[in-house]
Amino acid sequence: MAEFGNPDVVQEECDVLMIGGGMANCGAAYEIGPWAEKAEAELGRPMNIKLVDKAALPRSGAVAQGLSAINTYIGAEQDPADYARMVSNDLMGITRDDLAYDLGRHVDESVHLFEEWGLPIWKMDENGERFDGAQGMASLADGGKPVRSGKWQIMINGESYKWIVAEAAQKALGAENIRERVFMVKLINDKNDKSRVAGAIGFSVREHVIYVYKAKAILLAAGGCVNIFRPRSVGEGTGRAWYPVWNAGSTYSMAAEAGAELTLMENRFVPTRFKDGYGPVGAWFLLFKAKATNAFGEGYMVKNKHMLDDYPPYGQAAVPASCLRNHLMLKEMKDGLGPIWMDTVTALADLREVLTPREVKHLEAEAWEDFLDMCVGQCGIWVGENIEPEKKNSELMPTEPYLLGSHSGCCGIWCSGPDDIGAPTDETEAGVPDHLPSGWNWGYRGMTTINGLFTAGDGVGAAGHKFSSGSHAEGRMAAKSMVQYVLDNKDWTPELDTDVDDLVMEILKPVMTYMEHKDYSTAIDVNPNYITPKMLQFRLQKIMDEYVAGVATYYTTNAEMMRVAGEKIDMLKEDAEKMRAKDLHEWLRAWENYHRILTAEAHLKHIEFRQESRYPGFYYRADKNFVDEENWKCFVNSIYDKESGKWTCFKRAHKDLVDKSKLFK
Repeated sequence: MAEFGNPDVVQEECDVLMIGGGMANCGAAYEIGPWAEKAEAELGRPMNIKLVDKAALPRSGAVAQGLSAINTYIGAEQDPADYARMVSNDLMGITRDDLAYDLGRHVDESVHLFEEWGLPIWKMDENGERFDGAQGMASLADGGKPVRSGKWQIMINGESYKWIVAEAAQKALGAENIRERVFMVKLINDKNDKSRVAGAIGFSVREHVIYVYKAKAILLAAGGCVNIFRPRSVGEGTGRAWYPVWNAGSTYSMAAEAGAELTLMENRFVPTRFKDGYGPVGAWFLLFKAKATNAFGEGYMVKNKHMLDDYPPYGQAAVPASCLRNHLMLKEMKDGLGPIWMDTVTALADLREVLTPREVKHLEAEAWEDFLDMCVGQCGIWVGENIEPEKKNSELMPTEPYLLGSHSGCCGIWCSGPDDIGAPTDETEAGVPDHLPSGWNWGYRGMTTINGLFTAGDGVGAAGHKFSSGSHAEGRMAAKSMVQYVLDNKDWTPELDTDVDDLVMEILKPVMTYMEHKDYSTAIDVNPNYITPKMLQFRLQKIMDEYVAGVATYYTTNAEMMRVAGEKIDMLKEDAEKMRAKDLHEWLRAWENYHRILTAEAHLKHIEFRQESRYPGFYYRADKNFVDEENWKCFVNSIYDKESGKWTCFKRAHKDLVDKSKLFK
């Protein structure tokens, strides 16, 4: 019988393996069935498709607790080119227009599916009065007009958002093809072709079982990365980041170890949130029209507007980039004019002047429900501090940095795009390693530079602002591509490049370290022969916070600070070899740490390589505190050599495929 330290090993083969249970893989799971059925005749058998998730599908990913809005919906009044422009502007001009445009022409289909499956979406009647999703008005697909908060976001009753989407995925793929509570930790390349993926290995977080998969195609969509920086709200607030605290950079680290090309890993997202509770502020700004002020009631966005002139052309955009809005806030904080307040009192009072009593009552309820849906900790803060948003303002604060390729960021993996939007087919920058593809598409939408390895959601780099709906749509697109890839490679049999027994021992290393040394000391957490996962994570967070532009330095770094960070991360990697796992939970945390360390290192290497501060307000290089459009309006990409542990960073040329001039004044 299997026991801790001596697990059962289960080996399985499949055509397609999906890693992760968030919106992206739910989209893929829903979409892949009809394409697989069409391929069955040519394949000569049914296609074998598996999904593996370290959580439970209904509560997995960024939408796990719920959501009050769908952040990306194009609608009839806009077009995909408008969306591509918005994405580019908010990310300081460096994005993949082909990926953004392609998503823009598909994302609404996912939103219509959500509504068809039962998601209540707010609507406006012919008189402009707003009703929540329980009123049974015409669907979006049938011409219903959504309630927008901002240009791209629509309001929903989203407490069961992920449950609804997960249920559709489960029904489509079949519960027998979904394995929950299994953490996949390593991709395995093909024995005969290192540029191909052949499988993956992971372990159950509920039983003493290791799983090894062989697969022709893998969709790696395991979320972004949080908690590599020390949280601003430590201790009780560590787990309150509104974004899944269990996102450990697995998508980025596993892809990098497999040899995939990463892109824009220097780009981070530093969201402004309600202080300590980490409650999102988007609905308050966009739906309730609240303003942020300094301690003296001054609107710093107007007061500091002249600072935007330092960043042409982006500072002249009608809507300044998210990082630039942070930049103006940080000026107030550095000048000692904090705290920063969200003027909720005035916002709700103003709404009473223009809305019906019914609408006002509904919006006041939404002011609470917005957080009950997705960040209940914020409600706890308000209750604990006797704050009623309609009577007392709340403090704002920029958080620690996150790496999120699908949110207001664009770090991730370099992926093949569509071939019908005019994307470059060759490379004009010198220094790109010879073995990597040239141009922006190489045959399969969503495939990385490793054959057979696909990604979606947070994994797709250079194309942020997808959010939940966009991640679902990208998963659907990847599903179609993977079926075609399997068909095109139907005669190929994957072979793992590492013996299964060796893989198992590598995965078990934290467990075996504990088993070997646990009796050396009487205090289980104090032992010279191992380090606990929690201790190691705290060390990583301290390094990143103090040297790689965290909250401790007002998001500021320089070349020397990063040199020191590199030395400390090297030592941390040495100590990580002695990380222990005393139970299944620590085993999970240990491997999450391995993923976080590699992701953090990628982030550091990219900031070091880019000789400018492309995202002021998200980070500043004090020694390169400017935006250099002439030399650095380009992608910074990288590959990782797992044998040597070395990173190679290089430029890829940027090209605008959509006219951006209409963004600017």
